[in-house]
Amino acid sequence: MRVNSLIFASISMIAVACGNAGNNENTTKTTPEIVNNTYAIDSLFPAKQAYQISVGDKKTDLFFIKNNRGAGVAITNLGARIMGIAVPDKNGKLTDVALGYDSVKSNLEPGEPFFGAIIGRYGNRIANAKFTLNGTAYNIGKNDGPNSLHGGQEGFYNKVFDANQLSDSSISFSYVSADGEGGYPGTLSTEIVYTFTGNNELKIDYKATTDKATPVNLTNHAYFNLNGAGVGDINNHVLQLNAAHFTPVNETLIPTGELKPVKGTPFDFTTGTAIGARVNDKDEQLDKGKGYDHNFVLTDTSDALKTAAIVSSPISGIVMEVLTTEPGIQFYGGNFLKGGAKTGKKQAEYGYRQGFCLETQHFPDSPNQPKFPGTTLNPGATYKTTTVYKFSVSK
Repeated sequence: MRVNSLIFASISMIAVACGNAGNNENTTKTTPEIVNNTYAIDSLFPAKQAYQISVGDKKTDLFFIKNNRGAGVAITNLGARIMGIAVPDKNGKLTDVALGYDSVKSNLEPGEPFFGAIIGRYGNRIANAKFTLNGTAYNIGKNDGPNSLHGGQEGFYNKVFDANQLSDSSISFSYVSADGEGGYPGTLSTEIVYTFTGNNELKIDYKATTDKATPVNLTNHAYFNLNGAGVGDINNHVLQLNAAHFTPVNETLIPTGELKPVKGTPFDFTTGTAIGARVNDKDEQLDKGKGYDHNFVLTDTSDALKTAAIVSSPISGIVMEVLTTEPGIQFYGGNFLKGGAKTGKKQAEYGYRQGFCLETQHFPDSPNQPKFPGTTLNPGATYKTTTVYKFSVSK
């Protein structure tokens, strides 16, 4: 069974302000057929050969999963990173909606922004790069000012996973993190399974076990642009989040511990709102995050698979629904993307706010905040969580 979450009574009693996200859509969502074979996946995704290098004593590669509609996903075993997602737009044209690189070497550049990576052992930030568990203090990798971000310098994002192609539409990646790696206790065995269904759903199943108690918070750091990767900014995307609260942060983006209502703030996405509509409003939390870079508390914090977010592009007509078993979701609006170097696919620059992330998760800094849902995995238990990115179009 997955890690138990301590859910606040006050949150569980909140009325479902935004209801089931699917019921709030006024447009018809469909899964179109691909009508133009000129836009084949091979022309959208990186070349396999550009991902075949050695990192330490392991070899990297690029793998593909596809469905019977001609859509598909490109994933490298370096960080089990998603490097492309090709789905049809409203006209049936295949469109790559995930930011990535034409060469695996770009993923290894200092300061690279975790494009498409599996994040572990702990997604998001841990304050002052330390925590205490069962009476023992642990110091972990410090890589974000005073804090640890996405597992620190030894995070999973640049580890070479073992790949196992299960079928044309499914692949697993496994990695064993040694006791003490990155400062974390216990040997953690992790398996990630990606499956791409006939309904254009990218399902990610996470599983982990340990031989010592340790914090675990796995997620994926895919950057999306539903206009097409490298096609302008994402401010015109319309976002809905099934979250009536978010967790405000301090100056180093660590949660203060408060669960703040979104109502009356620029963080209210309980109905579909353009991402750029209020991103430049005068607001203390927007100032601290340089825009949106915050954890939202889902209205349904249970471990049931439920809709967390719906986002759509008015240009391509592509709609992405995010379902998860997690209690929270980090909405990041690409505030720190810099562009400049043409290292993206097809020499794209991926500049300021040209991609967004919706990272399903337990809350940031939970190991230091006992009122947040717990993230400790104990020996004998199995960490399990699932997230689905479902693509369709509105017409």
